[in-house]
Amino acid sequence: MRNQILKTSLLAVILALTSCASIELSSPKGSFAKGADVGWLPQMEATGYKFYDADGSQKDCLQLLKDRGINTIRLRVWVNPSDDRASGHCSPEETVAMAVRAQKMGMRIMIDFHYSDTWADPGKQAKPAAWANHSFPQLLEDVYQHTHSVLTMLKKANVTPEWVQVGNEIPGGMLWPDGSTDNWVQLGQLLNKGYEATKAVDKNIKVIVHLDQGNNSQRFRTFFDNATTQKVKYDVIGLSYYPFWLKSDYTENIADLQNNLNDMAVRYNKEVMVVEVGGEDTKVENTANMLKAVIKAVRNVPNNKGIGVIYWEPEGARSWSHYELSAWMQDGKPSSALDAFKE
Repeated sequence: MRNQILKTSLLAVILALTSCASIELSSPKGSFAKGADVGWLPQMEATGYKFYDADGSQKDCLQLLKDRGINTIRLRVWVNPSDDRASGHCSPEETVAMAVRAQKMGMRIMIDFHYSDTWADPGKQAKPAAWANHSFPQLLEDVYQHTHSVLTMLKKANVTPEWVQVGNEIPGGMLWPDGSTDNWVQLGQLLNKGYEATKAVDKNIKVIVHLDQGNNSQRFRTFFDNATTQKVKYDVIGLSYYPFWLKSDYTENIADLQNNLNDMAVRYNKEVMVVEVGGEDTKVENTANMLKAVIKAVRNVPNNKGIGVIYWEPEGARSWSHYELSAWMQDGKPSSALDAFKE
């Protein structure tokens, strides 16, 4: 009953948002996407976290991001998440409400399907509990219906995402074990179900397939060569790039990122996009320089196939999240590292 009341309340908020307030003009499709993943934002606000501008004035977080050049918001969606503050929420209803709010600010929208009840990444790709005992044919239907349902909810709220990610950081596949890269035939079918569901809602939405370690050419070639063999359908190759998790400085592998971006664009004739990036919050100058270098690398991809860069949870201040790669300071103000997006 509690969950139903929450869903009803959220949908009421969505309807209210879509029926009032003028929409600010967004940057046009086709322009370079400068983005922020802000999945934690509703929880931060609900727990009383306040956001401040450089002059100390309290402001809406999305406005602070927009003032620093951000024009795109990326939102994760989980199937049936818990209420955990940092590792829950991001239900379809909550994601729709956040997407409506971001679009009202003139932001472009990316939806990141994890196909799980919680975090999905290279080390874990757990099925949603409701799908745990489903046969593989049922899983194919699950992926299609879940993807189609969430995007239909968005469409009814007058939001059409510009991009949809089918899976989150999936070098080893998704929905383990059925969709592991140990069984590429099945993984290919699952990815195509996500693509088909997306295009059934709106054929103009670009579908992204996303891996981590964006500097690792072999990792990407192995995956996307297999995807080609399985006739996987997608529009954009998404990359994560975190020098911190690579235990290096960006200067040690930014050239590898550039080479991989170029190679992916040419080898598979796809657009490429860094859909996750982040640097240490205590190393402001280094993070700013890293962001400038990443943006330059993506812009330098031949034939305008480099289409954007998205910071993962810049607003997720360490004092709230305990995450060291946000771009927010202890005083509730954005780090000057984000000014890299203004250029």
